[in-house]
Amino acid sequence: VQLVESGGGSVQAGGSLRLSCAASGYKDRTYCIAWFRQAPGKEREGVAGIYTGEDGDGSTYYSDSVKGRFTISQDNAKNTTYLQMNSLKPEDAAMYYCAADGTYAGYCYTGWGILYTYNYWGQGTQVTVS
Repeated sequence: VQLVESGGGSVQAGGSLRLSCAASGYKDRTYCIAWFRQAPGKEREGVAGIYTGEDGDGSTYYSDSVKGRFTISQDNAKNTTYLQMNSLKPEDAAMYYCAADGTYAGYCYTGWGILYTYNYWGQGTQVTVS
């Protein structure tokens, strides 16, 4: 599985950005896909996850820090995962990574925000908020 992120950039506080994660090579029928972020000097943290794929139910998960402002979605026809980020704050500035792995619903529910849930990672896209 290969993941390629895009859509990062520089935005003023209060603005919006939409990140995309284009995937290729999926072979499982269900996946847990998540967006993580890492700011300089900080640990990588999960911000949003989704249980998807041919048999996935589309359940979504969010960290408290982004709930109500960020939305994760999936276009299975395009094998692309999106992260719509609204009302951006300076503390949202970070490198954003897409991660994915085949798994079942229960493990995605409990493990979506944990790094070792995922074997596949993108290269990241930078988000700057001023």
